[in-house]
Amino acid sequence: MLSECEAAELLSFLAPATHPRVKGQSTEYLLGLSGSRDGRGFLRSRPDLLAALFALTCDPSTAIVKDCYCTFINLSADETLHQVLVADVNVLPELLKNLLDPEYLFSDQICTVLSNLSRHEKTCKTVLKVLQDGPGLGQLVEVFCNCAYNKKATLHYLGPLLSNLTQLPEARRYVLDKDRCVVQRLLPFIEYQPSHIRRGGVVGTLRNCCFDHAHHEWLLGDAVDVLPFLLMPLAGPEELTEEENDGLPVDLQYLPEDKTREDDPDIRKMLLETLLLLTATKPGRLTLKSRSVYPIVREFHSWETDVHVRAACEKLVQVLIGDEPEPQMENLMELEIPRDVEEKLKEADVKEKQELEREEMEMELERRSKEKPGKDVIM
Repeated sequence: MLSECEAAELLSFLAPATHPRVKGQSTEYLLGLSGSRDGRGFLRSRPDLLAALFALTCDPSTAIVKDCYCTFINLSADETLHQVLVADVNVLPELLKNLLDPEYLFSDQICTVLSNLSRHEKTCKTVLKVLQDGPGLGQLVEVFCNCAYNKKATLHYLGPLLSNLTQLPEARRYVLDKDRCVVQRLLPFIEYQPSHIRRGGVVGTLRNCCFDHAHHEWLLGDAVDVLPFLLMPLAGPEELTEEENDGLPVDLQYLPEDKTREDDPDIRKMLLETLLLLTATKPGRLTLKSRSVYPIVREFHSWETDVHVRAACEKLVQVLIGDEPEPQMENLMELEIPRDVEEKLKEADVKEKQELEREEMEMELERRSKEKPGKDVIM
């Protein structure tokens, strides 16, 4: 790694007045350094280098600016650098300012950095505070919902950023405010075909919001009517009985033969987890049962091949076809679980994980054997 003398020399090369070629070589070197654990460890100890590098995001050379942002993407992916970036280098105000510039060339890179920084709760709180002290969460939602906001950037990673922010109660309160119509504006993006990143971000946001069980009736009621949006990506072209169709939301009745399902398994799993969260309260369970969710989920389970998604689907099926809990136990999110039961549930989760891993290995062995017929497969 660099000596103290070499680091000081490199710092001098990052000055704005340095010759562009020297600056370019320096930022390229730092980008390479940020790609290794040892390199990131060194940079973590040198916030002065990071501050100088961040100042070059205003450089006239787009190549230098690109190197800078790519370096910060690598650094922000490492949780051990989060506090250095947000506290010592203080990157957030400038990042948010540039993000909201509709002409800014590197807004996608900024979205990725912010998404990385907001993954973990401690730094996420800092991101939300700086956002609230500045443009506000509402402005972020406005930008996200306007797909043409910046013609030089897609801004798809605002979806994961919103999802990360809603791990915090303050952000969920804003999104779930009945007078703001934020949820209603986000729902159409569940089927936004140009980007699975944007789709996944919205589904993750809704899943987080469903942890606040007090809003379940509102979300399932006429004001939001979230159920058709959650079910449509899981529904396929299979024919249902007339009785089953009649119970479904109107948009899901008699779907065409060419109807396809969500192609991203992670998003399918999040959709199922969101539905499962909605069954945690009695009104939610009764709504899902009365609106024929089970036939959609049943056909989905027959179609699904990913073992982790199938496991999530089976948990939902158990609730949909099971009996109602005893009185005083109707809200599953408010139940106090005895310690011995909690330990048994943890053991069951471990066994389920092991079983899923075993199934995955068997599927991989089968796939390999088909690729190389007549040969032994060695794992």
